[in-house]
Parts: sequence; C-alpha cells; structure tokens
Amino acid sequence: MGFEITSLSNKHIKHIKSLHKRRNRDNNNEFIIDGLRLVEHSLLNSADIKAIYYTNELSSNERGCELLDSIACKDIGLYKVDEKIFKEISTTDNPQGILGIVKRKYYNLDDVISKEKFTLIVLDRLQDPGNVGTIIRTADSAGVNGIVALKGTVDIYNSKTIRSTMGSIFTVPVIYAEDGLKLINTLREYGSDIISTTLNTEKYHFDVKYSNKNTIIIGNEANGISEELIANSNVRVKIPIIGEAESLNASIASAVVMYELVRQNYFSEN
Repeated sequence: MGFEITSLSNKHIKHIKSLHKRRNRDNNNEFIIDGLRLVEHSLLNSADIKAIYYTNELSSNERGCELLDSIACKDIGLYKVDEKIFKEISTTDNPQGILGIVKRKYYNLDDVISKEKFTLIVLDRLQDPGNVGTIIRTADSAGVNGIVALKGTVDIYNSKTIRSTMGSIFTVPVIYAEDGLKLINTLREYGSDIISTTLNTEKYHFDVKYSNKNTIIIGNEANGISEELIANSNVRVKIPIIGEAESLNASIASAVVMYELVRQNYFSEN
C-alpha cells in the first residue's frame, strides 16, 4: 500500500529528519506526528496531513490496517519504510510504526477573542515540553478557546510537546505573541480579565467571581509570571498549599484555576 522507500538518502527521509529541528519546522510550517493516537486524531480533526510513513509492523494488526485503509482513501502521500529507516526518522524511543507530516494551522487572535464569552491561556516563557503539552490537553478538556505562547516559550511543535497534548494540538487554537504587555493591553480592550497566580495577594483562586472573558497567565517553571505581567493583571489569586511543598507544577496550577472557571461557568447555581 503506497510507495516504498528503501534508502536513508531518499528526499522524503531527509525532509523528515530535517523537521527534527525547530528552525526547519518554522521554515516549512510543518511538524511531525508520531504514533497511532496522534495520526488518528489528526484524521478525525481534518488536519492538513502532507504525508504518512509506516512499517510492516503497523500493517500486521487490525487497528493499523484500518488506519492505513482510511488514509489510502484520502489525498495524502502514503509511504512504506523498513524498521531500520523508521527508527532514524521517528521522534520516540519506542516507535509504533507510523508517523506523519502535518502543515501548521495559523489562527487569528481576533477570531478567538471577538466572542461574548471566552477563556484564554497565556504561556509566559514556559520551558518544559511536557508541561506545555499537558496544559494544552487540559485546556481542551476545560473548554478553553485558545492558547497564546509568548516569546521565550518552548516550541509548541516539538515532538515531546506534541505527544503530551495527546491529540489536543488539533482542537485548541495556538497563537504566538512577541510582546506580552501589548497582548495584555489588547485583551483588556476586548473586556478580558487578566488573571495571574501570585503569592502577593490575599485572595484564593476560589474567592473570585470570574467574568465571561478571562485570560489566565501561566508563568515560567522556575521564575513564575514576569513582574510586568503581574503588575498589569487586574485579578491576582493564589492557590492554597497546605503541606510542605513550596509550589505547584505549572501544568497542575493551570488546571486548578481552569477548573475553578469550569465550576463557576457550568456547575454553580449563583
């Protein structure tokens, strides 16, 4: 099924390997999805898939065969490679025998915030791919309308981040912003509250009655939210820590605040 590639010097293989580096992902506006779940989610959400590469191992099981059949019916390049070549192009230690090349989708901030009700997550210089991917996945679960990654945040489209989203990269709009303060001012003009978590406040995250338009800022794992963004936030909250831990993991903290908004928006009688 599809064309067979037998050489590491093949142009397709060289292109995939080039996408392991961020600058080439940026230059080509493409990224790699590696594994059954991600490829399935990309198809379910009509992602712009340029090509799929697979091994014999995939076509030897029912799930793999069904997936290949669904791909073969679409206008997607389909290529078979041997296990040795696949290990060279895979981004995982334990490949599942299928990966794809997907075109990045660009979103306009105005399309997200020109609604009567929205929730945004702003990532302020987060560095851990697993944290960022988990935040995107949690945001998807909590019905968040978009993610904004500020300059200095880890590449959303690196393989570890993509895997950590568990497919939510295809359902949550991701937007890049160079200037955090300019972004905050724009969001304020659209009526959004700007929510920062900080220890320098008396209010806990559950003490605030949130509005219909909310922007939650998630800070760098080591240094937290920048002082400039905290100073320009009109809602400052803290999360109670009862035990001896100094702080919460960034993805956990974001989930706590996101789900307080969920509780108030969907489960509160007041």
